[in-house]
Formats: sequence, structure tokens, C-alpha cells
Amino acid sequence: MPFPQYLDLTNLQALFPKDFTPSELAKAQTVFLKRLALEAHGFFGGKMRTVPKAGIYGFGWFGVWYTPGVSAISTAIRDNNMSSYKFSNRSNLVAVVSDSTRVLGDGDCTPSGGLGVMEGKAFLMYYLGGIDAISLCINTHMEPDSHKPGFNFNYGRHDHSAGKTIDFVRMLAPSVGAVNLEDISQPNCFKVLDELQDCGVPVWHDDAQGTACVTLAGMINAIKLAGKDWKSAKAVFYGAGASNATIIRLMLAEGLDPKNVIAFDSKGALHMGRDDVKKDTRFYRKWQICETTNPQRVDSILDACKGADILCALSTPGPDVVKKEWIQVMGEKPIVFVCANPVPEIYPHDAKDAGAFIVATGRSDFPNQVNNSMCFPGLLKGCLLAQASRVTDGMAIAAAHSLAKAQQVRGLDAEHIMPSMDDVDVFPREASDVAVQAIKEGVARHNIAPDEVFRQAERDIKENREIVQMLMEKEKIPTPPKSMIDGVVKDTIAEIRGQIEAVKGSADE
Repeated sequence: MPFPQYLDLTNLQALFPKDFTPSELAKAQTVFLKRLALEAHGFFGGKMRTVPKAGIYGFGWFGVWYTPGVSAISTAIRDNNMSSYKFSNRSNLVAVVSDSTRVLGDGDCTPSGGLGVMEGKAFLMYYLGGIDAISLCINTHMEPDSHKPGFNFNYGRHDHSAGKTIDFVRMLAPSVGAVNLEDISQPNCFKVLDELQDCGVPVWHDDAQGTACVTLAGMINAIKLAGKDWKSAKAVFYGAGASNATIIRLMLAEGLDPKNVIAFDSKGALHMGRDDVKKDTRFYRKWQICETTNPQRVDSILDACKGADILCALSTPGPDVVKKEWIQVMGEKPIVFVCANPVPEIYPHDAKDAGAFIVATGRSDFPNQVNNSMCFPGLLKGCLLAQASRVTDGMAIAAAHSLAKAQQVRGLDAEHIMPSMDDVDVFPREASDVAVQAIKEGVARHNIAPDEVFRQAERDIKENREIVQMLMEKEKIPTPPKSMIDGVVKDTIAEIRGQIEAVKGSADE
């Protein structure tokens, strides 16, 4: 079904005036996407809904799908809990769980504030991975007042309990095939993930393991394209939260020498002299980085970047967080990953101007999107089909190599180091490679053949896409009106023009 041309968002720059500078275009794209998100989410009332997967062939069938027939399902699962994967949707169901304390670059958004992102995860799982998912944003506030009637979570900020999230996931686990943790602030994110590895289903922290997986995939190809070597490459990591802490761990496993690694958090460089990190045992993952990297105790980010091959930033939204002068002092053919959302730490055109050979961001509207959307649909599909009990680093690394290889087959260049979301066969192949690794490591409970994983994943993804297509064709998913797009473009241009005039006025003063 062909859709109206005005719905094509492939080339956002074409929507805006030709006199906009590269920086103004980049800002306009961000403003446009945020404004359109508000309009479109309001138009559709969110992104997801629940529909049956079984048929209704007359009201007599309610005796099969519900009482009395369903009693046989209850007792069958009672006698063999693993049969829940056969007799229910558990085998293809993921819970997306968040306390909404670190939503994108917006921080604590209150429990309900994460619903847009969690529904987005569920949307991508459905369309890219052939997976059903439910978004669950939970209240983990520690104050007893939060349990009183009438307490309003829209006001104030409170401490959050890692234990509440852990207990919630443990209670939830018997109903799902896997759990995707999302947007949980540190240090709670580390404790939650580590303590849930024995709950019987894969518990995956997408901000940590997912981001690490796709970053490793992109870096494998960037290093290959730049002609560098893992063992000798010097790497600087700007930001030491859940993402970069896990990225460092996977890249060390891939071959990066810890002596050549320098990481920075908001208070400075990480090394054995950081007593503040050592004393706060909640940051044990960060202390592990202090113990193993930066033996020279380099404290200056500019000094760290001198001669560096890699600058990998996952810190705070930009632009102008990563400085041009940092890139200018890097070594030959510098690789710059700036993956803060929703705005990278430096815009790609500025990083290129500073001498970067390869620039990657988390954005789909810039070249080289390094975003965990390329990882979790395929990886979790592999976990579900193999009925894995957990996700290991080895499985994440296998997914990274699967993604890297997919782009190598398509061809590498400085603006194409990663496959994109429209590369349909990437996800079933990734699912297959992850399932193989799960079986190899002994965490799979279903010894399924790689070809069968690929075929099943491919079939499920195709079916879900056809369902969405059918709903759109029958107008069960309505078509956004042209006036919506035109209005957002008009308001975006006005906002950027206003910013330009404000800067001019400030300069004139």
C-alpha cells in the first residue's frame, strides 16, 4: 500500500529552508521529531494495544478459551511449569520494566513518564523482532507517604528502591519469557541487573547490555575500516554510567588493552586514586574500571584524548558537551562515537570538521546510527526461542559480531558501519547466533537448531509486519493528516528562526 508522500520522513533536511546552516538543520530535526512525537502520540493515543492471537468461531469457543476448558491448562502448567511456554503466550512475551528514573536525557520523569519509551520498546520488539511486549512503569519511591491515598507523583523527587524493582521482577517472572530493564538510574541499575540473574528468565538491561552490544558492533567495523588494532588502540570513554561501564567490559573482552583505556565520569577520570568511588560500594561496577584502567592516572580529558584512536561518549545530551579541540588532538583517523539521546554530545558535522574519520550517534536521522534498537529485538527473540534462563556477556558479544558481519556483507564505508532497522534479515540472523551461543554456554532449555531459530524468527517478524500493514490498509490504524505534518514543520521553522533572531539580538547588544 503506497502512503502519501507527506508521510515520508526519510530526508528530514528537505523539509527545512535551504538557508539553514548545518547546526540549524540539526536543531530543526530534533525539534521537528519532538513536536511530531507529541502530535502523533496524541493522535493515536499511544502506540500499542492488545489483540487476540486465537480465533473466535462462535460463543461456544469461550468454553475452550475460558471456563470450563481452560482448567486443563491450569493443571497442566501446575504439573509442569515449563509447559507454560507451550500453552500460553509466555514463550513470546517480554516485560519492559522501568522505574523511569533516567528516561533518555530527561532524568527522573516520574513513574508514568517512562511510558512513551517503554511503549516504544514494545513497538520495536513487535515490528522488528516478532515479539509481544508489555510496558510496565513502576513506582519504586521509598517514602511511606507515597502509599497514602491522593499522593501525587508529579510533584517532588524521592529516593528510589532497587529492592522494589528486584521484588517486582521476581514476582513477574512466571508470566513472561524475558524482562527488558530500561531507564533505571545508577547505581540502582547495576544492583537490579546483577541480583536478577537467577530469577529463571533472561533479565536484560538494554541501556547497559543493549547499548554495549551495538557499540561493540559498530566499533568492530570502525576499527576494521580505520585499519586499527584492538590490542594497541587507545580509547577514551566519556561518561561512566550503565552504558559505558558495560561497553568497557565488552570491549576489554573483545581485546582492548586496559592499560590503553581512560574513562571519565562527572567528577573526573577514573583510576585507583578515586577514593570517593571506592568508598561508595553502590558503584562497584565503576570501581572495577578504576582498578583495571588508566594506570598513569591521567586526569585531564584533553591529555587523555592526545593520540587517542577512540572517543566513546555516552554522557549528557549535547551539543557542545564534547569539544572540537578534544577530537583535534586525537591520533590518525579518529573514531568518535557520541551517543547521548536525544541530542549527541557533538553534532556529526562539527566532529567531522574537527577531523573525525568516523562519527556515530544514536540517532536514525544521522549516518551510523549506533542504537540498541538494532540489538534487543533479535537478541531477545533468540533468548525466547531457546528458552534461555539468562543473558550472558557471551550472548551479547555474539549479537555484536552478528550485526558487524551483516554490515560487512553489505559493504563498509565511513558512513555505513552498522546495518539499519530496515535490513529485515539482520534480526532473525542475530536471533539464531544468540540462540547458538546460549546453547553453547548451557543457559538454553530448548536445544533448537540454528536454522529453525532463523525460520521461526523470520516467520514471526513477517507475520507481525503483515498485521500492521493490514490494519493500516483497512484504516484500523488511521492515517495522520497532512495538516499535522505541515503544522509541525511550520512551528519548527518558526522556533528555529526565533532562536536565530535571539542570538543575533544578543550579539548586537
